[in-house]
Amino acid sequence: MPTTTSLIKPVPNSNRGMVVLALTLAVFFAASTAPTPLYGIYQHEWSFSPVMLTLVFAVYSFSLLVALLTMGALSDHVGRKPAILLSLVLVGVSMVIFAQAQGLADLLWARSSQRIATGTATSAVGAAMLDLDRENGTLINTLSPLLGMAAGIFGAGEYATRYPLAIQNVFWALLIVFIALACGVAAIRESGHRRPGVLESLKPKVRVAAHIRGAYARMAPMNVAVWALGAFYLSLGPSVIIMATGLPSLGGRAVCLNMLSSAVVIWFIRRWQPSAMERMAGLALILGMLALISAVYFSSATLILAASIAGGIGFGAGFIGSLRSVMSLSAPHERGGLLSAIYVMNYIAFSLPAIAAGQLAKHIGLASTTYIYSCAIIILSLSALWASKGTKRKDS
Repeated sequence: MPTTTSLIKPVPNSNRGMVVLALTLAVFFAASTAPTPLYGIYQHEWSFSPVMLTLVFAVYSFSLLVALLTMGALSDHVGRKPAILLSLVLVGVSMVIFAQAQGLADLLWARSSQRIATGTATSAVGAAMLDLDRENGTLINTLSPLLGMAAGIFGAGEYATRYPLAIQNVFWALLIVFIALACGVAAIRESGHRRPGVLESLKPKVRVAAHIRGAYARMAPMNVAVWALGAFYLSLGPSVIIMATGLPSLGGRAVCLNMLSSAVVIWFIRRWQPSAMERMAGLALILGMLALISAVYFSSATLILAASIAGGIGFGAGFIGSLRSVMSLSAPHERGGLLSAIYVMNYIAFSLPAIAAGQLAKHIGLASTTYIYSCAIIILSLSALWASKGTKRKDS
């Protein structure tokens, strides 16, 4: 029976394994945002209403939550590699469905299978990186999704602008990349250990060890705030930006700038204490939301860009601060389940507020919805700042 100490030591070839795992996580998230700039083309070709786009978003988020609740701790029992390889097979299937889609039903099926795969991969890949290196694993767990999402939305958007009649090639290209990643994952060493209870682990539940629950609750306001902001930028954000500025090209670029700002700030503050990260995040989110309100009110492209940068700084600092505040408390056999629980919270915050905002926009308009949504994030940020006072003394 391996000891706890032996479980957290890096395995041989850990650098190579970390690179493969980081690329795998990044590409999963690139694939998750790649369809976003293509929705306009799908909507024009298949003549479905904006309300149906909300349905696609809901199915996308619901499928991910199901995967996180059921498959999130799978790698704690069967090992990291089998769970990751399973997720790569599932996402490969979703890429084929996307590439051959002929209507909205195909899009819904593709999104469902993609999110089940992504939910399985998120916890398994994340836990594997933490097995190799707890500190750098946490850093890469936050950087890879952001860089991947930025690359996915920018790359697919630029390709669709140039080749709108061949957008299926986006998914064939991603399929080839996923096949290559599967070969890479198969070649690296297993970092986890098999444990009994596989069937029990598939029962839907959130797994947070008793000694971590207090920290998990304290980081909740910040985590909800940053993911609600991310949902806004990826759903209504481009439409709001176009409405405010009249510049169609600015929508996707502002979203990309938001994500890149997140990645940059994570790198620069990676050695800070979690409570300091969360305080920086709270202030940046408040400034970003005030800038967004002003940008919509004054129809200012400059303020839109300022809001995207400030919001991105808030997202990045809040994401890594929240993650680090709880992951440092977990034992190796708790990591898959804990990451799953964190992402359950993330994607509830990522889905429900955005869906509600989409419905609200139909009745009161995009501008008023933006004001209300921004004020809600400001309130959550203030709550997070208050909660961070309780952890400041513990950090020092």
